[in-house]
Amino acid sequence: MTKNYETVFILTPVLSEVQMKDAVEKFKKVLQESIGAEIIHEENWGLRKLAYPIQHKSNGFYYLIEFKADPLKVSTLEIEYRRDEKIIRFLTTVLDKYAIDYNERRRKGLVGRKKEQKEVSTTEKEN
Repeated sequence: MTKNYETVFILTPVLSEVQMKDAVEKFKKVLQESIGAEIIHEENWGLRKLAYPIQHKSNGFYYLIEFKADPLKVSTLEIEYRRDEKIIRFLTTVLDKYAIDYNERRRKGLVGRKKEQKEVSTTEKEN
């Protein structure tokens, strides 16, 4: 039985753009070939400031991958994260049905839009 997962990892900021993309491709390859996971969605959040210094670094490249995989094989991905010195931090979580629904709506652009639409409609009514 497969479950939906979401993993976010932070790469060291000293990497070039090419090195960062190579590291991401390496972990995508681990997901698809070693684990047999199906990648649903991925996002490059770019270079961001960390909340607190990690390994004397205050910035990092953030990357998110949402995937479906066998629960017994996810530890293989986390072992690869631990082995790679380019990774500062990582977090892999299982998504419940509400998180899956939320992520689908977020990808379609439906999250955070209702408030904006209400504001637009109230200003149109006032005019």
